Amino acid sequence: MKSVCVYCGASPGITPDYAVAARQLAGTLVSQQLSLVYGGGNVGLMGIIADEVLRLGGTVTGVIPQALMDKEVGHIGLTTLHIVENMHQRKALMAELSDAFIAMPGGIGTLEELFEVMTWSQLGFHDKPIGLLNVNGFYDGLLKFLAHTKTQGFLRSNHLDILLSAAGPEQLLQRLRAYIPVQTRKWLGNKDL
Repeated sequence: MKSVCVYCGASPGITPDYAVAARQLAGTLVSQQLSLVYGGGNVGLMGIIADEVLRLGGTVTGVIPQALMDKEVGHIGLTTLHIVENMHQRKALMAELSDAFIAMPGGIGTLEELFEVMTWSQLGFHDKPIGLLNVNGFYDGLLKFLAHTKTQGFLRSNHLDILLSAAGPEQLLQRLRAYIPVQTRKWLGNKDL
């Protein structure tokens, strides 16, 4: 694992804990020599994590659509900034450039990115680890709902197992590094796949 895509809010949220977590994740990425791939914005948690990785001497790659760049929300101080035509290209390039994915607290855009990359994994388009940085239990309700979709027969156990979760960045990155891809688990004989 060399690069981690982080999905997070274009808002800082209502509690300073989210910004603290973004800075902690930035520090952990840099200390583990992992580069950050993210949506290229300079606002909210997106701007906070990018600025902190850069301040600590790390590498940051942003991917932003031209329309958002035109609204002056693009971060111009990144190591690399890719300006693409649309959101579809943005998400595809972010996924291509990344070895793992983390969703921090965020809104509909963060959830949409998370679910798309989970769907791609479920369909076998990639086998990269996906995690939730569950700051202050932010994602507890989502995890409960996903468990409900499993009990209702809409999600298999192995598809729920795609999503790893931890409250802190070090523990989450440890889980992402230890992730055994679905195809490998099939090869090892896991019958629930």
